[in-house]
Amino acid sequence: MDNLKITTYQGYLFWENIDKNLQNISLRLSGVRTSTDLVILPEMFNTGFTMNAEKLAEPMGGKTMQWMQTTAHKMNCVVTGSLIITEDGKYYNRLIWMRPDGSYEHYDKRHLFALGKEDETYTAGTKKLIVELQGWKICPMICYDLRFPVWLRNVNAEYDLLIIVANWPERRSLHWRTLIPARAVENQAYVIGLNRFGYDGNEVFHSGDSMCIDPNGKVIYYKPNEEDIYTFSINAEELIKTRRALPFLRDADEFHLD
Repeated sequence: MDNLKITTYQGYLFWENIDKNLQNISLRLSGVRTSTDLVILPEMFNTGFTMNAEKLAEPMGGKTMQWMQTTAHKMNCVVTGSLIITEDGKYYNRLIWMRPDGSYEHYDKRHLFALGKEDETYTAGTKKLIVELQGWKICPMICYDLRFPVWLRNVNAEYDLLIIVANWPERRSLHWRTLIPARAVENQAYVIGLNRFGYDGNEVFHSGDSMCIDPNGKVIYYKPNEEDIYTFSINAEELIKTRRALPFLRDADEFHLD
């Protein structure tokens, strides 16, 4: 494992405007002057968190995925974030893990936000995704998944880094700021929560509060109340040292979700 260099974009999202969002994110990323291994974008980064799937959904390999492929190739890094995908007559809030060579993996959001009627529009996923980058095992998740620790549980140390991409409203930011450090400590893993910033089309305000927490609960990065693009590194030695000194994961309960 090498140290992993990560760029997060806590961005303002233009409501239901795919072209404008892709153009704006491209402009923001063009200002990144250092190499990076991974670029993380928010949940539904090309539209904002909308239930207007019939109008905005794209097929696999559509415009936004082509943009992700071009951007990953240009920056020579992985690009990840979620968007609305239509497949077999269903809609998914789908995270894409796009590599520089154009290959990709995907994860469909498991826990749909019933309070916002997400479950009435989208189909829930059933499988976790574990990907590898520079020797790191990484588990990407989406927003509301954060509230369900059994789904996120690091069984048999299956991941080293947990990523949550989100459109998490400011009115529940205390929950966000509490749960992310809890997930890091209980799973002995780095956790990155990447949120959007600003008002959406429903006049819901998002304060950002994106953060990276290390396995001991230490804050590596935190940014509230403004748009931000930031590159930082996470330390492999610190992860290994923590797990060796405090081997809590080996005492965890054995269980499996159907």
